[in-house]
Amino acid sequence: MQPIMTTSTEKREHLYKILVIGELGAGKTSFIKRYVHQFFSANYRATIGVDFALKVLHWDPNTIVRLQLWDIAGQERFGNMTRVYYKEAVGAFIVFDVTRSGTFDAVSKWKEDLDAKVQLPGGGPIPCILLANKCDQEKQGIVTNIEKMDEYVKVNGFSGWFETSAKENVNIEESARALVNQILLNDKLITVADIMDNEKFALESTSGQQITTMKKNCSC
Repeated sequence: MQPIMTTSTEKREHLYKILVIGELGAGKTSFIKRYVHQFFSANYRATIGVDFALKVLHWDPNTIVRLQLWDIAGQERFGNMTRVYYKEAVGAFIVFDVTRSGTFDAVSKWKEDLDAKVQLPGGGPIPCILLANKCDQEKQGIVTNIEKMDEYVKVNGFSGWFETSAKENVNIEESARALVNQILLNDKLITVADIMDNEKFALESTSGQQITTMKKNCSC
C-alpha cells in the first residue's frame, strides 16, 4: 500500500493587540473602520471608553496575523483606565487631525502615557506609528513641513509617520503594514534573545558534578 504523502509546512499564527489612541475627533474610529471593513462614514459618534475590531492578515503563505485593534476614547488620557487598556499591547498608532493643530499638541502627552504604561519584554517602548489623519483637507502647523515632522518623529521615539485619510483611503494599509512589520521584527528579536538565554545549559559530568556553559552574545 502506498504511504500518504503529507506536507511539512507549518502555518504560523500570531495574535497581536494594537492600540489606536489620540485626541477626541482625530479620526481613530474612521481609521479602524476603513482598515478593517473598507468603509467610511462622516457620522460616527464619539467612542465611549474603548471599542474593539479584529483584522486577519494572510501575511505570507505560512503566516496568519490576527490584529486586535483597541479604539480608545480621546478623553481617556485624563482617566486612570489607560493602564488597563494598554496592558499586553505590542504596537500602537497615535492619531492626530491635520486640520486642528491642538490635536498634534497632545501627541507628546499620549506618547508619554503610552511609554510609561506598556513596554516590550526587554523594557523598551512598543513600536508606535504617528498618523497625520484627514490629509485630504487643508493642513495646519508642523505637518506642513515634512523635515520638521521627520525630526519630531525621530526625537520622540516613533517608528515612523504617515499622512492618512480614512475618507479617501490614503496610506491606511501602508501604515498598518509598517507597524505589523515592526511588531514581527520585534518578535524575531525576542525569539533570538530567548534562544541565546537557552544556550546556557547544564551537563552532567562523569563524576556527577554539574558543569554550566554559556555562549557569549554575538557583538555584531
